[in-house]
Amino acid sequence: MSDHDEQPANRLRKELPDEVAPAQDAPAADTPEEPQPQPVQAGPSGRERLLKGLWPPRLTRAQLIVALLLFGLGFGLAVQVASNSESDGALRGARQEDLVRILDELDDRTQRLEDEKQGLEKQRDELENSSDQAEEARKQTLEKERQLGILAGTVAAQGPGITVTVQDTKGAVEADMLLDAIQELRAAGAEAIQVNGVRVVAGTYLADSDKSVSVDGNKINAPYRFQVIGKPQDLEPALNIPGGVVQTLEKEQATVTVERSSKIVVDALRAAERPDYARSSPQ
Repeated sequence: MSDHDEQPANRLRKELPDEVAPAQDAPAADTPEEPQPQPVQAGPSGRERLLKGLWPPRLTRAQLIVALLLFGLGFGLAVQVASNSESDGALRGARQEDLVRILDELDDRTQRLEDEKQGLEKQRDELENSSDQAEEARKQTLEKERQLGILAGTVAAQGPGITVTVQDTKGAVEADMLLDAIQELRAAGAEAIQVNGVRVVAGTYLADSDKSVSVDGNKINAPYRFQVIGKPQDLEPALNIPGGVVQTLEKEQATVTVERSSKIVVDALRAAERPDYARSSPQ
């Protein structure tokens, strides 16, 4: 076929430049582009939100005070439980005769307090019913003065009791151990005590002094000899209870002997001290 035989449209397309010719593969201008889907960001989980709310803690002043009070209460309860457990453990490991002796000692203390109560009630009744109340009051005053003189150590005393001797060859006995013995004797009803010739009164103090012990500033050496007036049946068991004075001293390799007697003489005296500031009151 010749050029003259070509159709006009084909001839016109050949004459147009390439950049004018419509692109076959270009997308249509009027066709809108579809929006691309955006990635969805996942939020925090419930567990993460809970942890974020709990930490760091945001405590108010009231919450802090309540927390401190609860801590103090819990600590006190723990100490009380531990103390009760220790005391219960000591009694649980005691022998039957030791438990009976402890029970008897408690009964004796109760009886002493009841006797003291009845004595005071009797004095009150005598004062109220006596025809000569002045004379009765004078007698009771003299009796009370004698009793207070024994307790204060200003007068000598004698009566039943025990003698306790502590041999300390190792020098391991300290002042606090002897003080424990005095406290146990007082709790068991001791009315008068002297140690190596030194009278023990309410204000007596003991201290360690160059591998020995001083009582109210008076140095004493082993063997330590206690002369105690009181009911022997109460005094001796008080020293021999499980974990008591005798066992504590024996752990320090000291030897303790207790002797009962129907007559103990406590003749070491203390000078009567007049108080500097205190005066008797009419009320």
